[in-house]
Order: sequence, then structure tokens, then C-alpha cells
Amino acid sequence: MAAIFSHLTSLRSPDAVSFSSLSSSGIQSSRFSGVFAPFPITFPATSQRVSCQATSPAASPSSSVNVNASQKDFLHITDFDKSTLLNILDRAKEVKELIKSGERTYLPFKGKTMAMIFAKPSMRTRVSFETGFYLLGGHAIYLGPDDIQMGKREETRDIARVLSRYNDIIMARVFAHQDILDLAKYATVPVINGLTDYNHPCQIMADALTIIEHVGQLEGTKVVYIGDGNNIVHSWLLLASVIPFHFVCACPKGFEPDEETVKKAQDAGISKIEITNDPKEAIRGADVVYSDVWASMGQKEEAAQRRQVFQGFQVDEELMKIAGRKAYFMHCLPAERGVEVTNGVVEAPNSIVFPQAENRMHAQNAIMLHVMGL
Repeated sequence: MAAIFSHLTSLRSPDAVSFSSLSSSGIQSSRFSGVFAPFPITFPATSQRVSCQATSPAASPSSSVNVNASQKDFLHITDFDKSTLLNILDRAKEVKELIKSGERTYLPFKGKTMAMIFAKPSMRTRVSFETGFYLLGGHAIYLGPDDIQMGKREETRDIARVLSRYNDIIMARVFAHQDILDLAKYATVPVINGLTDYNHPCQIMADALTIIEHVGQLEGTKVVYIGDGNNIVHSWLLLASVIPFHFVCACPKGFEPDEETVKKAQDAGISKIEITNDPKEAIRGADVVYSDVWASMGQKEEAAQRRQVFQGFQVDEELMKIAGRKAYFMHCLPAERGVEVTNGVVEAPNSIVFPQAENRMHAQNAIMLHVMGL
């Protein structure tokens, strides 16, 4: 932050803005195979995935070791300690305030470029990364599913090394978790995980920022997730392995999150973690109620069948009443209104889904600043 203050002080005129505040189940099981978790995990030979199918085999824990030992990537929440994560969130709040003030002379990314790989399309991920990088002086390059065809037209290790010679940072939103590991292994610039079938660390950092802004703190809060035990749940579990809070996942039988990720998070002894099949019991006393689509990208052929299995797991007004009047509602979007959540809940005064979406940009800006050492 000293660099921000020094920069602003040198540019401030008598009419400049003051920035003093800156200081202050017949369906595929949800068992994941073919994915990497940042813990030693042994998957049963018969296990299946709930998320989009991976195109590469499961990675061993050693696969996460980067050949460039000094490189700082953002791949899993658990790659960082509590102090570092909280510092990133503090930085996000500071840079957010700077941007929203209209200040446009703080340009730490000036002269830098970012390659954005999208094997999976996404409005929020693209716009938040591209806009955020631009507002801080950089230029982002969009590479869609047909631009690279990573692992098909060209090997991931070759793509990583070529893009590293053109760009200062790489962000990738992919299917198989092994793809992000391979990118990080062979790239000579920082790599950010924009989403994989296993986890979504940027989303959870934005969620943490949103909870801090509205609840007042993340530590000690009760976060209740209702729905499919997917990559969002894995990310919450990983965060709960580092920062103490109460996390509950309520999902239908057969759609629980990966057992080993749950076990390792519980064994970390940092947070209270519960996995249940009873949403009404889970939601009592929640500070935050969180939902996501029941069928993610790559699972749309299962959507109709999943709707039957997930009956009783829709977040509606009655369920929110059980949580209490002070409970906030969050959703990582896009939402299927009338399916996993009602329109009334999304539009209610205690819904913070749109501040949450905005915070993707601010959290990611802070993540990029951190990994680039700026």
C-alpha cells in the first residue's frame, strides 16, 4: 500500500480526492476422480465426477510442484496462510475504494499484458478480469475455446511456455484441474486459477470479501451452502482449512463434496465443518445462505433428473425464514431463478448477489497484484 500512498501523494492537487480512508444420485455421483486436490487423496476406482468431464488423468500431489520454485501462482486457497489471505482481502478493499472514487492514475499494471484462457466460457470471469486489469493500466487478451484448444491442438506445456514469453501473467478457466497444474508447472509467469472442475479460488475470495463488507467479518460466521457438492463447496472447504468459521453443506445423498477434501478440512481443526442432507436443519442460525446451480456446465443433460433429486433443496422464502431475518443470501451466478433459488430470494433486500459479483473484480485485482509482487 505504501506504493499507492506515495503515488497518490505525488499526484494530489488542492482539488484532489482524499484517500485517507485507504489506510483504515442414477445420475453421476459427486465423487470426484480425475481431479487434483491439494491434499494426498486416494479415489475409489469406481468413483465419478459431478462436474464437467476432465480430459486428463488424475494428478498426484507431486504434480503441484512448480518447476519454477520462485514463482507465485494462485491455484488453491490452501497454498496461502491466513495472514496472506487476509492481506490480499485488505488490499482488495483498498484498491476497490480507489477505483470507485474515480481515481485513474494508479496504474500498477501499466505496460503489462495478461493472457486469459477460456476453455469454459464465462461472462463474469472474463469481464471482471479484463476490466480490472484495464482499470489498473494493463491489457488483457481473450483466448476462447477455439483459439487454443489446449491439450488438443497444442500441448499445455508448450502453450504455457509460449504465452509466458508474450505475457506477464496467465489466467485460465478450464475443465480438468490437471490443466491448471500443467500451466503453472511450465509457465515462467504467475498463473491464476479462474476455475476448474475441482475448485474456484477467485470466487471464494470475492465471497469472503463480500461477507466481510456486509457481516463485518468472516471469522466466526456461519455459512450454509445448499445444493450440489461441487467446486464451489470444495473452495469453501479449502478456505475453512485456513480461516476459522462455521461451514455447513446441505446436499442430497450422493451429491456430497469429495470425501477426502472434507476430511482434510475437518482434520485441519480450524473450522467447524458439517455435511448434511437436511437443508432445514442446516440453515438455522446462518449468517449467510449460499446457493449455486444444480447442473453445472457439462451436466446439462442431467438437469431434468437433477431437479427431481434436488427437490427440497431450493432456497425459497420459507427456507430463508428459518435462517432468520439477519441472514444474507449469496449466489455465485448465473442463477436459474425458480430452480435452485426463487426470484423473490434473489431480489430480496438481504440478497447480496450483485455486490458479490462486483467483488470478483476487486478480489482478483488484489490477487493479481499479490502474485505479480506489485
